[in-house]
Amino acid sequence: MACDLVGFASFVTLICNFILYLADGHMAAKFTKGPRVTIQQVASEAGVDRSTVSRVYNQPDLLRSETVAKVKSVARNLGYSPNSAARALRTGRNENIALIVPDLTNPFMPPIALAVQKAAAKLGYCVFIGNADEDPSHEEDLLLRFSDQVAGAILASPRSDQSTIKDLARNTPLVLINRDVAGVPRVLIDAGQGMAKAVLHLSSIGHRKIAYVSGPSQSWANEQRRGAVEQAAKEHGVKLEVANAGMASFSAGVAIVDDLIALGASACIAFDDVLAQGICYGLAKRDIEIPQDYSVIGCDDITGLPMLSTVSSPSATAGRRAVEMLINSLKSDLEPDTRIVLETDLVLRDTVAVPKIE
Repeated sequence: MACDLVGFASFVTLICNFILYLADGHMAAKFTKGPRVTIQQVASEAGVDRSTVSRVYNQPDLLRSETVAKVKSVARNLGYSPNSAARALRTGRNENIALIVPDLTNPFMPPIALAVQKAAAKLGYCVFIGNADEDPSHEEDLLLRFSDQVAGAILASPRSDQSTIKDLARNTPLVLINRDVAGVPRVLIDAGQGMAKAVLHLSSIGHRKIAYVSGPSQSWANEQRRGAVEQAAKEHGVKLEVANAGMASFSAGVAIVDDLIALGASACIAFDDVLAQGICYGLAKRDIEIPQDYSVIGCDDITGLPMLSTVSSPSATAGRRAVEMLINSLKSDLEPDTRIVLETDLVLRDTVAVPKIE
């Protein structure tokens, strides 16, 4: 139940922000009955040329911001919206992009989705969002379904294998978030940096045996994070155990607690904050106090209770940079093997303390 509430709250946040975004007038003009308002009517009312109105919606960077604001204000008042279908026929280019995520209810995804949406809107693009439900075959199916309607796509934390992603990239312009595939533009959040710092901190305050709680086996981020923890544990002389939760969910975190207790570690680092929150809940149900009896560190810096010590995650920046890369790719202004890496850090809050000495 708690897992459902976490996911539902994230989804509601996304939808509310989307509604507010629409209400603010950034995505579309108001709908009116009757004949469609023409570009010439907008130009006449705004006192500009037809070409200026066209540039407002296609190349606003060539115009003064005051001109863009004035024309858009007139267009909204008249009920004008650009005819994207006609423009696509004329130019051969759709002004839509797709964002495909493995699990929209995971709190890590809504900040990416919102950032993608806002960045795309500023560049004149709409965003179609597809939820793959942690199934690689759904990723491919969604992309194929979107292919005739979008100019390109962003795959966030894709679960498909590397060869499939390369095949998809040959047919549709792609940018990846949190997946390192050579030859495909990608934005990577290097959580390994923060994970290594987490191990160092636990070691420095006296933890000698810790556990890493693994997430989805198909996740590139999970492989990266686990590898960083293993390497750091060797460097600092910390004994490391691994517990496989399988899924990055609250319920999986709760279910793994008995295994964690059996390992005899004094602290754990979880694949992400959702898992960590489930672990905290499961420990509390067994009357194990956090952090006095057991320390917990998550990843992705998702706000909630308890106030988790975690590894930061510039997810919104990743979404924004991915849009910029995709649009540049569509303009042939981007090298196919472009790779951007975003740094992370350890954020200490309320779930880490010096271990008890028995």
